[in-house]
Amino acid sequence: VQLQASGGGLVQPGGSLRLSCAASGIAFSFYAMNWYRQAPGKQRELVAAFASGGGTNYADSVKGRFTISRDNAKNTMYLQMNSLKPEDTAVYYCNARLRSKDLWGQGTQVTVSS
Repeated sequence: VQLQASGGGLVQPGGSLRLSCAASGIAFSFYAMNWYRQAPGKQRELVAAFASGGGTNYADSVKGRFTISRDNAKNTMYLQMNSLKPEDTAVYYCNARLRSKDLWGQGTQVTVSS
């Protein structure tokens, strides 16, 4: 079982990045998938999630800028991040949940700086 996050990097304010989370060893389509982030000295926070019933939820700080999506055929989840701000700097983690199972990827660093 593995969640592999990728796509992070250094980007200037106003730029874009697309994160990917590739899952293996799980029945991906059955899992609730989420993106979290943790900035230095701060608690891990939920950034984007697929809500029960098929919708999506976003942290207020990223609404209108970030878009979560998934491709069940590829066992992959994405986070498109536009209009990035320095305060978006953090390690981004993908998370998969199904009943008592709570799986985490290793995280990918996103740094927004000029």
